[in-house]
Amino acid sequence: MALRDQLRVMVIDDMSTSRGLITNALDSFGIRNVLSAGDGRSALQTLAASPVHLVISDYNMPGMDGLQILHTLRSNAPTRAVGFLLITGRADRDIIELGKRLGMNNFLKKPFDPAGLRAAIEAIVGTL
Repeated sequence: MALRDQLRVMVIDDMSTSRGLITNALDSFGIRNVLSAGDGRSALQTLAASPVHLVISDYNMPGMDGLQILHTLRSNAPTRAVGFLLITGRADRDIIELGKRLGMNNFLKKPFDPAGLRAAIEAIVGTL
C-alpha cells in the first residue's frame, strides 16, 4: 500500500477557503484521509481522539496560533512525534526559528502552489 493511502493528515486553518485549497491539493496527491479544523482548540480535541501522522497548520489564527498548537503537540506524549508543517504568510526569521526550536518539521510560505505543498510534505513524510 502506498504511503499516500496510509497517511492521516489534519489541516488547521481559520479560513475555510485555505482549508479547502489545502484539502483539494492533498486529494490531488492521492491523500484522502484528511481531517480539518478551523481553530487550534478543536483541532487538539480531535487529535486527542484520532491521532494523525501529519498536521498542516496556518500560523496566524485567533485564539491559538500555529506555534502554540505545535508546542501543545510536542508537550504531549501521544502527539510528540506527529509531523508538523507550518503554513504562513509571515515567514519572518523569528517565527521560523521559534518553530524550529519547538520541533517544527517544515514550513511553507503563502501563497504556495500544489507542487510546493507536495515538496514540503514529502520533506517530512517521504515520497507520496
